[in-house]
Amino acid sequence: MTGIQVRELTEKIGDAFYVLESIRFRQNFNELKSEFTRIYPNFNIAYSYKTNYIPKLCKIVDELGGFAEVVSDMEMEIALRIGVDPKKIIWNGPFKNEKKVEQLLVMGGTVNIDSAYEIDLLKEIARKHPDRRLNIGIRCNFDINDGIVSRFGFDIESEDFDKAFSLFSERSNLYLICMQCHFATRRLDTWKSRVKGMLALIDKLGVVPERIDLGGGLFGKMADSLKAQFDSEIPTYKQYAEAVAPVFAEHFKSAGNKPMLLIEPGSALAGDCMRFCAKVVNIKEVRGKAIATLLGSIYNINPTLNKKNPPIEVIPMGEEQKEYTDLDFGGFTCIESDYLYRHYDGKLAKGDVVVFGNVGSYSVVLKPPFILPNFPIIEISEGQVEIIKRGETFDDLFSTFAF
Repeated sequence: MTGIQVRELTEKIGDAFYVLESIRFRQNFNELKSEFTRIYPNFNIAYSYKTNYIPKLCKIVDELGGFAEVVSDMEMEIALRIGVDPKKIIWNGPFKNEKKVEQLLVMGGTVNIDSAYEIDLLKEIARKHPDRRLNIGIRCNFDINDGIVSRFGFDIESEDFDKAFSLFSERSNLYLICMQCHFATRRLDTWKSRVKGMLALIDKLGVVPERIDLGGGLFGKMADSLKAQFDSEIPTYKQYAEAVAPVFAEHFKSAGNKPMLLIEPGSALAGDCMRFCAKVVNIKEVRGKAIATLLGSIYNINPTLNKKNPPIEVIPMGEEQKEYTDLDFGGFTCIESDYLYRHYDGKLAKGDVVVFGNVGSYSVVLKPPFILPNFPIIEISEGQVEIIKRGETFDDLFSTFAF
């Protein structure tokens, strides 16, 4: 973004705003899908709405033939409002609204059950709708050697898993459409472990569902400065595909009806598709430490608080710049740890705008209504500014309170 662009945008939009790049999101989706389908053609993507549910991005997924992966009735409602066929909605997550689960199942969507409490719920729904095929998946939990005991899904060695699997012999209208797993670890070796674990489980059970879903947890594209802050390799889309798809292709090479391979990326698609622009409102020195305060917060760009510095660009717009060493960018909140970036070396002045890259993952959906309402989201297309989400107002935040 040029200084002229940013100056014009601050005059039109305000001193802090997000910039969406939906073209990049579309490119990411197509590239990731292409890398898998060239090896295993029966492949698709279920986009993780929870990562960034901006309707424009969700519409792109639907337009390109992907699934909507939701973890709440709120996200299910977003999918329905933008016109997603219920058959393309997959509901995961540890908590589910019983009435909405029933609604989605009756409409033909898929519900992947996560815990034993859902077993009785499914039995009751099946009893109420004996003439409907209800599409059910089971979330599976096993050791992928990442040193973490995941809280999601059924332990495949447990009695609860056996009870969940036996549902399909007890209720003829419950249909096992999917076996699914999800692990948060993004390392390439753990993806190899999850595909081997799922295929071993399917062989043990003697059943091949229509879909085998390996969940989310993939790294996306990022600047080299951000990659260097991780303690493991940042795989490419191609590397993920080559770790997983050939195993599927070999395992099902003789099968007449090959199951669909699904993955549920979020950050891998949306992470590099948004930037955040924030004006420098003050620069001060405290006991020899330079600190700049921005009209922005860590909760605007990194609400998971992972302590990594995003890629940044400083747009000169203010007073005469000075050279700084080890300057920290602080946020507008009253939280001591609210820093958007640590250890900046370079020129800066009050009134400059700092552009933070790679902020598309969780930034919009996890931002709390704390201190200030959230800022607008725009997209620039052919020189025109499109308002993707208007800035929030105090009335938006106060509307649910009784005054």
